[in-house]
Amino acid sequence: MGIRSVAIHSEAEPQARHVLEADRAFSVGGPAARESYLNVDAILNAATASGAQAIHPGYGFLSENIAFAEACEARGIRFIGPTPEQIRAFGLKHTARELAQAAGLPLLPGSGLLRDAEHALAEAARIGYPVMLKSSAGGGGIGMQLARDPNELQNAFAGVQRLSRNNFGDPSVFLERFIERARHLEVQLFGDGRGRVLALGERDCSAQRRNQKVIEETPAPELQSEVRRALLEAAALLGRSVGYRSAGTVEFVYDADRKEFYFLEVNTRLQVEHGVTEAVLGIDLVEWMVRTAAGDPPDLTELPVSRGHAIEARIYAEDPAREFRPSAGRITALTFPSDARIDSWIEPGSEVSAHYDPLLAKLIVHGEDRPDALRRLSRALEETQIAGIETNVRYLRALAQQPALVSGELLTRSLGQF
Repeated sequence: MGIRSVAIHSEAEPQARHVLEADRAFSVGGPAARESYLNVDAILNAATASGAQAIHPGYGFLSENIAFAEACEARGIRFIGPTPEQIRAFGLKHTARELAQAAGLPLLPGSGLLRDAEHALAEAARIGYPVMLKSSAGGGGIGMQLARDPNELQNAFAGVQRLSRNNFGDPSVFLERFIERARHLEVQLFGDGRGRVLALGERDCSAQRRNQKVIEETPAPELQSEVRRALLEAAALLGRSVGYRSAGTVEFVYDADRKEFYFLEVNTRLQVEHGVTEAVLGIDLVEWMVRTAAGDPPDLTELPVSRGHAIEARIYAEDPAREFRPSAGRITALTFPSDARIDSWIEPGSEVSAHYDPLLAKLIVHGEDRPDALRRLSRALEETQIAGIETNVRYLRALAQQPALVSGELLTRSLGQF
């Protein structure tokens, strides 16, 4: 695109790949995230010192932080993402539910914000067990706890509040009815901020372990055409109702027995799994985001043609043999397949820190159809070799052969027994 790049890094990552590939780089603080990647003043000072015109917030840390988006705009730096008002509107799950309800989207029975454990117990009795206690400001599977009876809810309440406060600076929590046989479906949105919003297909993210996605794919398998059409229309309707700008994702829970979907939340950022959508549509969502922020959005009058099937596997620094305990250390050897898309930051000699998310790489395959994509996924995982630390690669190889995944019938709780 002919745009010079400026990278920021903590003191723990001076030789990270994004630092080495950038035109300029600035350290923004110590190894702990709160000292660096969550240090708004240090980040904005680096942007000002470099002469940067815009900031892409990525898909973690400050990517959905309202104050950060507003601070960028106040400094005359474009925030490459939705408007601060849209981040605020969808940033808290309970207000997002209100917007979705106003737009006519189907909602799970749930509560408003809960005052205390006693309020939670009263609301759960009204909704009916089992219920999911959720952080209103949460994301990434953090701040969620299933409760099947009053005792479990009573025991979970303080812990979820504490997680929410520590991770998101907001202790607000609420309840939603829990669906036993559920799939997790999400729709990729993109809006030009001028009234046009496209629903760029759906993704199935049901392969989750402890609410953390492991494998994602598009199109979603075993989904009736009328359900798919209604899902995309609902997401686009919600986006148009706020004049959405840039990339975003509308997430739904799908009842596998009733063949019905319900609104969950909106992620006002780029998703980790955006690459599978790019693979089937032949687009670059990051370029679209940058162009939109620069006042030159893509033409959204026509939906790109979807071709084939794409699957992503997330490679984590964790040890499945020890209850997926995070792993840290130096990468001593590394082999990735040449015929898959690899979004990664590691190479031989890279130091994997215990300070940050354990995601090492995203392995993305694209096939003519789903069986072809599954074959490519298994082959790519067999060719992947990472030495020096423990990873979940062998776990992913086994999962790629798991009958429920191969058949397209995997549920969000399936990996709890795998």
